[in-house]
Amino acid sequence: MIKIKYADNYLKRLIGLMFKKDIDYGLLFILGYESGIHTCFMRFNIDVYFIDENKIIFEKITLKPWKYYNPSKKAKYILETKENLMNLKKGDKIDFI
Repeated sequence: MIKIKYADNYLKRLIGLMFKKDIDYGLLFILGYESGIHTCFMRFNIDVYFIDENKIIFEKITLKPWKYYNPSKKAKYILETKENLMNLKKGDKIDFI
C-alpha cells in the first residue's frame, strides 16, 4: 500500500510528476478526456497504470523520460508511480477513495 495524491485540478494535471527528483507515492488522474500521457521534463522512469471505470488495470507500461504513450482504449483513471514502486499487473483491481 502506498500513499496516493490526486491530480484533481488543472494545474496538478498539467504539472503531474514533471520536475520531481524522486517520489514515494502514486499520482492518480481522474479523467474525462484523452488518456495519452507524456514524460517530458521528468527525471526518472515511471510505471503507468491505465484503469477502467471498474477500477481494473487494463494496461501497464513503464516509460522513460521524454516519451509519449497512448493506451489501447480510453482510461477512466491513470495512476503514475516511480518504476517498480508497486507490484501491480494487468487485470488487478485496485481500491482508492
